[in-house]
Amino acid sequence: MSGARPGVLFLCVANSARSQIAEGLARALFGDRVTVQSAGSTPSRVNPLAIAVMRERGIDLTSARSKSVDTIDPATVHTVITLCADEVCPAFLGHATRLHWPIADPADVDPHRAPEVALEAFRIARDTLAARLSQWAASPEFLTLSHPRNGDSQ
Repeated sequence: MSGARPGVLFLCVANSARSQIAEGLARALFGDRVTVQSAGSTPSRVNPLAIAVMRERGIDLTSARSKSVDTIDPATVHTVITLCADEVCPAFLGHATRLHWPIADPADVDPHRAPEVALEAFRIARDTLAARLSQWAASPEFLTLSHPRNGDSQ
């Protein structure tokens, strides 16, 4: 891997909810220690409910934008975390450690549901991702990411 710091890429289909939430949480948790990105196979727009639930945590996603996985430089990615549950996750062709955290898509439910039910689905996704990120940050896999092996660029 090239670059000054290790990189993590969160992938899902639309890059509108789960991966955007994960990117925001990871940036807040890891700061400048890790390059954090997100992308999708069919990017759309950042879901307003993702922005709302992240605002509840003091994280601003208003300037975030959905990105295609094809725009990600593989040299910037050490670990890819796919977040798809029932959909087919996009492929990332770079050489990277791969983790899969299946998280139900909070945007993929009945469009006629009550607004509070929709918001709760986004909160559940956010809180699940926050817990997974905290667990991962304390794991040996993350220590490997944080301290590149001899021969890796720093």
